[in-house]
Amino acid sequence: MKFNIITLFPDFCKSIDSYSIIGRAIKNGVIKVTTVDLRQFGLGKHQQVDDKPFGGGVGMLLRVDVMDSAINSIKKQKNSRIVLLSPQGKQFSQKIACKYSKLDQVTFVCGHYEGFDERIRNLVDDEISIGPYVLSGGEIPALAMIDAVSRQIPDVLGKEKSKEIETFSIVDDIQIKEYPQYTRPNEYRGEAVPEILISGNHNEIEKWKSDNMDKIA
Repeated sequence: MKFNIITLFPDFCKSIDSYSIIGRAIKNGVIKVTTVDLRQFGLGKHQQVDDKPFGGGVGMLLRVDVMDSAINSIKKQKNSRIVLLSPQGKQFSQKIACKYSKLDQVTFVCGHYEGFDERIRNLVDDEISIGPYVLSGGEIPALAMIDAVSRQIPDVLGKEKSKEIETFSIVDDIQIKEYPQYTRPNEYRGEAVPEILISGNHNEIEKWKSDNMDKIA
């Protein structure tokens, strides 16, 4: 699967190449992450990518013509989505991550500065937010979404991924919160590991895990 990130700060996004599970997936060719430097499509000798808003206002807006050129520079695939990252978008979720993991390509459009020309919304398929708060740009949301989506792709976590139960996994059509987990020492500061987990009774252990998975509303 291929991820594209249209950004003014490509070096910031390249850090994901060496990041743990995702870095290994990139190295193994399971996923590919490409950055597209928006500045390369800027206008004039100063490669201008933004301008003052009509009607006045604070800050600068990313230009629609510059963004259009950047998006069009990416080779289109049938099974793909272009995603604008903005605080006004639909909130990202595990369900969206699973949906995107079945695509061949996802392109993330990172906003910056004070905002972007409203017409940029017409150039994309989806508008997504990672939460009800404002960040300085879309780079952090893009990296977070690449991580979440990649974990749903076969061979990123390993062959046993389908047997994993994580928070937000779907079990019997119900989204769950993962059961508590423990490791050594058996007791720490007066708090002990539940006896059932060290009993060796695998049937009872599995029942305990099932009983301690919470449903997510």
